Formats: sequence, C-alpha cells, structure tokens
Amino acid sequence: MLPDRRHELILRALRSDGPTTVTVLAELLGASQATIRRDLLQLEEEGLLKRVYGGAVPVIGEDDPFTDVAGVRVEAKDELAAWCAQLVRDGETVLLDIGTTAHRVARHLHGRALTVITSNLAVYEELQDDKEIQLILLGGVVRRDYRSLVGFLTEDNLRQVRADVLFLGTSGVRPDGQVLDTTAVEVPVKRAMIAASDKVVLVADAAKFPGTGMARVCGPEDLDVVVTNAPADAKTRASLNEAGVEVIEVPADVPE
Repeated sequence: MLPDRRHELILRALRSDGPTTVTVLAELLGASQATIRRDLLQLEEEGLLKRVYGGAVPVIGEDDPFTDVAGVRVEAKDELAAWCAQLVRDGETVLLDIGTTAHRVARHLHGRALTVITSNLAVYEELQDDKEIQLILLGGVVRRDYRSLVGFLTEDNLRQVRADVLFLGTSGVRPDGQVLDTTAVEVPVKRAMIAASDKVVLVADAAKFPGTGMARVCGPEDLDVVVTNAPADAKTRASLNEAGVEVIEVPADVPE
C-alpha cells in the first residue's frame, strides 16, 4: 500500500474510532509497526494528528474528513483532473461526484461554456462565481464533514436531469473491476448519477487499485472510461478490457 493511502486510512480510523494504538493500525493496514510509527510522525509534523504513547489521537477541532483527504495525493489528483477536463466539450452537461477528486476536476473547468450538476459543496463553492458555467446544485441532506448532499432528495433530483458525462470517484477498484466505496450513504447517490449520465468516467489514482471499500457502487460494465495515473494490475486491466472499458493512463507531466 502506498504511503499516502496509509495516511488517508489512518486519519479515517482516528476520525471514526478516536484514539488508536500502533498495534491496531498495523493490523488494520497490514503494515509493520515501524512503518506505522513513521507514518504517525509524518502526520504529526503536518499537524493532522497528535502522537501519544503507543499510538495517536485526533487533533482537537479538526472535524472535516474532506480536508484530510484533500491534503493527500494532490499532485496526482491534479494531473488526472487536468486530463479529465480535456475530455469535456464546450456546451456539454457535466455531472461531478462527491469527493475531492471531483473538486479537482471542477478547478480545471473554469471559463468553459458548460452546465455543471453536482451535490458536492466544494464544487459549488469552486464554481459559484464563474459566469460562464451554468451551475446546478442538487438538493439533499447536508453532510458537513464530507462537504456533500445525500439522501432521497438528491436521488430524486438526479432522476430529473441528464448529463453528457459523469466524473465518478471511488475508494477502490477490485481486480474483477467492481467499483467500491467506504461510505454506504453515498452509494445510492453515485448509482443515481451513473443512471443519469450518457458517459461514465471513473477517476482513480494508483492508490485505488485495489484501494478499500465495503459497499459496491457498480461493475465494470457500467463504466465507459477509467482515467488513472499508473497501470492497473494485469487482472484488473483484463476485467476492464473484457467489459469494453477504455483505460487512460495519464503521464506524470501532463500540461494543464
């Protein structure tokens, strides 16, 4: 598992479970205790947690998981987002998923003659002052920690719209091509987004193969394109190819 992915999962564990020991984190992530200690040291230096004897505790006052995730793999997400923006044609309707990757995509859409539909509050804040973009914010229950709107109102709103392309995020992709998420409440919204879109583009950096997740979002047959920054393992690529999914491997020096 890549270090940035371990860091993200450590922060999530602290967020959900509170103070945690090195032993528990090592077992959870399948890493050595020495590796976890180095991770905790780095995260403490970045101000994202506080080390204590035998483990770590969350930083008091830091209550936004979106912020935690937004701070990891930034360069990789930007490279993928810049590439995704090139897949969009002026005049199209773009649906942007919940999460930090979709927010990065939004940053590369400024000044374009587009319609953007989203339940991602970070995307809304990013694009709200851009007069070139017609911005549609879906209704729903506000999840403040995750900067998103979810629930039956969001799903119902999605049944009333149609998008040319959806940029979909994920917490992991299994070798059989199944797309997963760690947050069950977001899964129905993601499925409704897929149903509302003519083209589905999954944006997944290298840490998402295989990544994590206990809730199935969709299968490879529901995807049209996967945009990633590293070759998927042979088994995953075979599953995607068999389903007719185009896999775009973005080089590290993509110009914006």
